[in-house]
Amino acid sequence: MLRSLISPSARCKNSDNRIGMPALQTIPIHPDAPDKPAWGGACNGCGVCCAAEPCPVGVLVTGRRRGTCRALQWHDTDRRYVCGMVSSPGRYLGLDHHWLNMALSAVARRLISAGSGCDSDAELVD
Repeated sequence: MLRSLISPSARCKNSDNRIGMPALQTIPIHPDAPDKPAWGGACNGCGVCCAAEPCPVGVLVTGRRRGTCRALQWHDTDRRYVCGMVSSPGRYLGLDHHWLNMALSAVARRLISAGSGCDSDAELVD
């Protein structure tokens, strides 16, 4: 399913190169994904933030600077999105060491500020 969103922090440039209206972007979202919480609300795994753009960790690990983060993973059993660098960092870094993956997962949780609440200012448009 594709959803459109408006991101107030991402602005379109006008023909005269001035920053103007908020950017409109279409993102892929699983049809069973939960609705995006309000800014500051508890993360529910909606995936909107990571589908809109990769965070600095995602950029560093996947090399993608725009579009959906390649480390965004859908979990059918939980019916939510999770960060692949938190759930299975070895998959993205080519590491098969349990203790190292646990440590990298903890570092990724800290770097993405997991558990701090929704920090996406995007507004979904139907």
